[in-house]
Amino acid sequence: MSEVLAPAALNAAQQQVLDQLGSTDRPNFDPALRAQLRHELDQAFEPMLEHISLEEPLFVSKRAISMVHNCEQLYVADQTEEFRWSVPIARGIVSHKAIELLVGYRGNPTPLDLVDAAIARLENDQFGPADFLRGLSEGERAELVALANDRVTTFMETFPPLERQWRPTTEARVRAEFGEGRIQLSGKIDLQLGFARGTQAGKVTIDLKTGRTHRSHMDDLRFYALIDTLKSGTPPRLLVSYYLEQGLPHTEAVTEELLWSAARRTAEAVARIVELNGGEVTPARTPGGSCSFCPLNDSCEEGIAYLTERRQLS
Repeated sequence: MSEVLAPAALNAAQQQVLDQLGSTDRPNFDPALRAQLRHELDQAFEPMLEHISLEEPLFVSKRAISMVHNCEQLYVADQTEEFRWSVPIARGIVSHKAIELLVGYRGNPTPLDLVDAAIARLENDQFGPADFLRGLSEGERAELVALANDRVTTFMETFPPLERQWRPTTEARVRAEFGEGRIQLSGKIDLQLGFARGTQAGKVTIDLKTGRTHRSHMDDLRFYALIDTLKSGTPPRLLVSYYLEQGLPHTEAVTEELLWSAARRTAEAVARIVELNGGEVTPARTPGGSCSFCPLNDSCEEGIAYLTERRQLS
């Protein structure tokens, strides 16, 4: 990336991002890696296929995998919890849409310009938050604009301007299907920069985060790297969790070992998801940070004890 940087002045945070993401180290990967990973997952998933129909395929996301590995009871509760849009949830969708528009927007738009344009486009969709956005009161809309504006402003202040030569892609969808579509691994990548040259890795995969760092964030990115490799055959070269409030990128280089580890973790999660969905096993309860937002945190004894202890320690 650094070799195509426009001569615009960068602040310290932007320069740090560029230095960390613009490495010239671009490894080559075995062209057989894609087929090997798929074979490994085909073998792992084969015993599960009899429990999944073509009419009701199993969709597996980073969220489901993270939940199962952190607390199985949370995963089960999440499956029955009715989803409701809210201003904080819509903030993420609007912010990502605004950053997506930034890539192709002519001129020098302000963060508010991008947020307004993002909301207008989302309101005209036939799905997602369209109905919720159209039904907002003036006060709720103002709150949403303010929250999204904060995120977009922070991104524009701390991330280097997105150059066309970097081939920036936002909200990139990746998918891998197994068992004639019975099992579908899917994800949506916040931001990708760069491109592969044959078997030489070049892409940088970026997940935009708010709040504190968490080990699961890199696990999410490894899952994306796995699906991307199954899609194109050449993995991304670098994974980045970019924490907007800190203006800091946390990076990890992609290796074959990382991809094999991600494949094993995914297979283990899918196996447990199939068992839990069948209702024949008791979900394990593992208290942790997710207890704070778990819908069962007022009835789960393990969760209540964990949260009580955490409050006492703080």
